[in-house]
Amino acid sequence: MSTDRPPRDERRKASRRVPPKPREESWFGALGVGGDTTMPEDGWADAAESRHDGDWQAVGAAETESRFLSRQARRIVGSGQTAFQRIYGAFISARATLGIALVASVAISSVFGTRPPFEAALVCIAYAVLAFSMWVLPRVRPNVRPSTLARLRSKQFLATIGVDVVCFIALHAMSPPATLNYVALLVLPVLMAGVLTPRLMALGTASVITLALLALAALGVVKGGELTVLLTQAGLAGAGLFVIAILAGELAGRLAREELTARGSLELARQQAQLNRLVIEEMTEGVLVVDRRGRVRAANPAARGLLVTEGLSTEAPFPLWGVGAWSALVKSVERAFSDGRWPDGGRDVVLTFDSGATRTLRLRVRFTRRRDSKATEELCVLFLEDVRSVQARTRQEKLAAMGRVSAGIAHEIRNPLAAISQANALMAEDATTPSQRQLTRMVTDNVERLKRIVDDVMEVAPGELREPEVIDVTALVGSVCSEWARTVELPLGEHSVLRVDIPNEPVGVLFDPEHLRRVLVNLLDNARRHASNAAGAVRVRLSVRDDTRAVVSVLSDGLPIPPDVERYLFEPFFSTRSRGTGLGLYICRELCERYGARIDYRIRPPAEPNRNEFFVAMRRQPLPSSGAMEARLHLTS
Repeated sequence: MSTDRPPRDERRKASRRVPPKPREESWFGALGVGGDTTMPEDGWADAAESRHDGDWQAVGAAETESRFLSRQARRIVGSGQTAFQRIYGAFISARATLGIALVASVAISSVFGTRPPFEAALVCIAYAVLAFSMWVLPRVRPNVRPSTLARLRSKQFLATIGVDVVCFIALHAMSPPATLNYVALLVLPVLMAGVLTPRLMALGTASVITLALLALAALGVVKGGELTVLLTQAGLAGAGLFVIAILAGELAGRLAREELTARGSLELARQQAQLNRLVIEEMTEGVLVVDRRGRVRAANPAARGLLVTEGLSTEAPFPLWGVGAWSALVKSVERAFSDGRWPDGGRDVVLTFDSGATRTLRLRVRFTRRRDSKATEELCVLFLEDVRSVQARTRQEKLAAMGRVSAGIAHEIRNPLAAISQANALMAEDATTPSQRQLTRMVTDNVERLKRIVDDVMEVAPGELREPEVIDVTALVGSVCSEWARTVELPLGEHSVLRVDIPNEPVGVLFDPEHLRRVLVNLLDNARRHASNAAGAVRVRLSVRDDTRAVVSVLSDGLPIPPDVERYLFEPFFSTRSRGTGLGLYICRELCERYGARIDYRIRPPAEPNRNEFFVAMRRQPLPSSGAMEARLHLTS
């Protein structure tokens, strides 16, 4: 026989053990909105629902309640108090008011000759002092939570509901039938118990009061009163108190559910708003939300950058009217609100800035309401995009297939070029006359030119992308400028053609160092080619736009690029030089797009000496402590 089985007495005790039932609380505590404002993990699906309104989540009621929540959710959550605290405070205020009214009624009755018993007056005064003290003095008022009022012996329950029951029954017992009737006051403790305590305690409170009324009615019968009248009055009063207790509990449960739903809805709305804000902030397309009065309610960084020639415009909200450069945009918005419709493909709007520079934007307008609605449109959403970007994207799609074919052709050209170069080298060894040597040099120069074209084509051909790394752009810009100046034999100093403005502290960006070096060298070569020999004719500037972007600008004092040339700057195989490949700026743009950067050209105001500016806006990233470069290359300006 096995000895592992427990004795029979222990098995019987274990069989009689039942898990303790959780303490029942008020509706607010049971639904999790009493002391904690967060939603419980299981929500309120397991909480007891109203027996008189079991279909409160029906479709017919959902729409009405959703409208209620949309109006009241922010008010409920923004008040800083839970529904339990607000209702408890209202009861405390009501008790203080009732206490003052009782003292006033005793005084008025005494003036008009109907003096109540001395003991009843003392009870009224004592009740008024206690209730008024709890209302005025926060230290006297106990810290109440749903769990505290769920116990009969708690100080909070005894100081409120218990005191009310005792005082009001005592007043009813002390007052003769011909004087004031205090039975109606018993509604307050029953109502308070029905709202703030569990249903069983609320019904128990109504039961105690009903039994006390019946006992006083029986005492009145003993003193000579009419049995039927007294007992009927007591019974009806007790039945009414039971009804009040049940209805108060149901209304409290509904309020608790509404508050819980409102808090959950507002939290979901906050999360959705944060998600929408994050998506809009990261969009490359500009987004403006404009109302009928011409006030910009919201604007993402891309839109703020398109509205000005440099940097970002002011953060929303700001008025769209009053800026001369935006007059065409203002007219378009007015037209959109007036017509109530806008072409799906959008319209082009030209912004003319004070510096004389222009920018053509593709404007698409979308309204916040459906057009079949009779309501007036109050808000519209503007989608802005630089026409040059639109055209470049269109051309990029057309050139995608061509690029793959060009990469294949370039790869096949390498082998014949190598053979031509080797054969030309052998011929150069045997060249004896000046004309023969000149011909071999011509072949060598053209072979090198073809090699550079092949290398450029292969550079932008689709291939394996490098992982971006966090680099110190301050140190890299200084190093590249110094090496480039030595390569082109450009002296550095106070009167140097090159001037470099970089911050003293390191700035981290996401980019590949070799690719960024190639971009900067290409921009410096172009700037030097079109600049004069004056001091500061070529200027390199590194600036931190905000916490997300850092901008490297290369400026020159050459003639501004004409608009008919500007639109083709970043196209492949477009060059203003007869011997240029037309791939330099195109490669720069391709490299920048790989790392989430943006390269563009703009004309500076006429008052500035360096009007041509190519800039690269890169994504910022904090530098790791071990990767921060300590050395700085000091360049004289």
